[in-house]
Formats: sequence, structure tokens, C-alpha cells
Amino acid sequence: MERKCFSFLISSLILCLVFTPSFCLNDSKQKEKRAVFFLFGDSLLDAGNNNYINTTTLDQANFWPYGETYFKVPTGRFCDGRLLSDFIAEYANLPLIPPVLQPGKSNFYYGANFASAGAGALVETFQGAVINLKTQLKYFMKIKARLRHYLGYIKAETTLAKGVYLFSIGTNDYMNPFLTNSSVLDHYSKSQYVGMVIGNLSTALMEIYKSGGRKFGFLNLGDLGCLPGLRILIPENKSGCLEEVTMLAKLHNKALAKLLLTLESHLVGFKYSYYNFNDDLRDRTIRPSRYGFREGKAACCGTGKYRGVFSCGGRRLVQEFQLCEHPKQYVFWDSYHLTETANEQLADQMWKGSRYIVGPYNLKQLFQDL
Repeated sequence: MERKCFSFLISSLILCLVFTPSFCLNDSKQKEKRAVFFLFGDSLLDAGNNNYINTTTLDQANFWPYGETYFKVPTGRFCDGRLLSDFIAEYANLPLIPPVLQPGKSNFYYGANFASAGAGALVETFQGAVINLKTQLKYFMKIKARLRHYLGYIKAETTLAKGVYLFSIGTNDYMNPFLTNSSVLDHYSKSQYVGMVIGNLSTALMEIYKSGGRKFGFLNLGDLGCLPGLRILIPENKSGCLEEVTMLAKLHNKALAKLLLTLESHLVGFKYSYYNFNDDLRDRTIRPSRYGFREGKAACCGTGKYRGVFSCGGRRLVQEFQLCEHPKQYVFWDSYHLTETANEQLADQMWKGSRYIVGPYNLKQLFQDL
């Protein structure tokens, strides 16, 4: 009998830690003191929404060895463990923020995760296989209505105004043409294409602002051409990064920084945290040993050169894959995504980094501004 009770307690604790249903945290006073957390974007933040849509394993990570380091089971996160947003939630004294599509989730007092692996700001990006930013915004509007129902209009509006809205978007918009042999870049100049991506993001931000959101967090884009999965697109006789896609990321980062300055100057109460993900990640790929890593270019899980073939888990187009013994020694987990160790280091910078790497506010300052 004692063994059964102990087993039940352990199982309940695991459910609370991993899936964080509302009954695990029911202190209403604590809820009022915390800023809710809303997550939009792609696989850097997706905690499992793609588990619940009709898509392929190219955009899912609900199989081994994903999740092996921390959760010990696959959760749908494209990582061996926790994501950037998981660490941010921990630092903010919040439970792990659940995927909005998670079955059985009826309230979102602590926030919601709308992110979808493969998603972009453009509807056309991997269309039909992911939850694009426009659709993520529709889900947010439904959550807003739910909060009004549960909390009442005034309290819901206060909750939304105190909330922090984190975005990671754009990567797939720029990788898509190179991974699918799309001709879309033949019809637009680089600046026009970036303008469309930024325009859609701006529209989403304005909708959230009109809904009461005031505090926003953003990651700029890394050197996309240096991801293991894009390095392998370079001809065999050459090395380095795929500069064409990196150039698009650089243009995006400049346009995003400009957009945020414009919004700050025109929108009353608009505050933002802009994290230089690009520089922080690049330094780890170039000088991995400085940060405790052994390998900064090749992935832990995959196959081929740099383990850049997107085969981790053997459930995709290519089934052959190799898995490193110690993910903590790698910056990259698979062809396009980071290890838990890398995520933790970068999340720490997002949370409390100096204005050199994140500004004008870091996320800690946004969460504490109640």
C-alpha cells in the first residue's frame, strides 16, 4: 500500500512539473503577482503544439531521442530537453507554459504557448503543415475571450496589460525557399521579401497591442546559413556558411530593430526587450570551448557532414542517424535546433543580460514591471 501511494505521489509530481495543469498551482494571490507569459513563433519556442495538428514528422519532435536529457520522454520540443521559453518561465517563477492545443487544458492563467515548429510570419511558409503567425494570433484572441470569462473583463484586461509576449519568428520564412526549391525569391528583391515578413509581424504586434499587450520580447535571427542543416547545402568542394540565407537574416534584423524603435515612439506604454541572439549564438559556434562546449558547428543528432541531414530519431525522410554521447558538449542538438545547455545559456542572457546584448529592457525587467 505504501509503495502504491508513493508511486502515485511521484506520478502526480511529474505531471505537475511537465504538464502544469491548473490544479498544481492554485494560489490565487500568487497568480495575481505574476505576469502571464504568451509565446508566439516557431520551433525555438514550440512546446508541442505540432503534436496535435495534421502534419508530418518533419515538423514534429514527439519521438525519441527528443526530450531525453530532461523530460526523459519526447514532449514535442525540438531539443534534448528544455527550450529558451521553459527557462524564462522558471526564472519568472511560472510553471512551464502549456501548448495552446494541449488536450484537456481549459484555462491559461499563467499564459499560453502558440508557437509552431516550421511556422513563419508569412502564411505561405510551409503552408498547410504548420500553424502560421496569423493563426497563432487567432488562438490568442480565443484565450483572451476565455480570460474575460474566467476573470471578468477588468481583471482580464489588467492581466493582459501585465503580460509578457515573446516572439521568435522569421527563421522559416527565410529558410523555406532554400529547403523547398521555391522560386519565391525570384519574384521579389531581398528587401521586398523581408518587408513582407516584417509587415506581417507588425500587424500581429498591433493586434496584440490593441488587445491590451504592452510588454514584448524578441529574438533577432542567427546566422541561418551556419546552421548544420544549411551548411550541407554548400558544394562539396567548399566550406563555411550559406551566405544567401544569412544575408536575408541580417536584413531582417535591421528591419526588426527599426520597427521596434518606431513602435516604441508611437505607441503609448509599448516596452520591449530585443535580444541579440545572433551575436550570442555566433560566439558559441566560433569559440565553443569558451562556453563549456566541445563542438560548435556539428549537431549532436543527425547524419552526414556536420550531422546536418535532418534525420534525428529516424522518423523522417532519411532514417539513418547518429547520436552523440554527451549533448551538453554540443551547441546544436539537431540540424536546426540547440541543445538544452545552449538554450539555458542564451535564456540566462535574455533574462538578465546587459544592454550590450539585450535592450532597452531585459526580460527580468519586463516581468518585474507590474
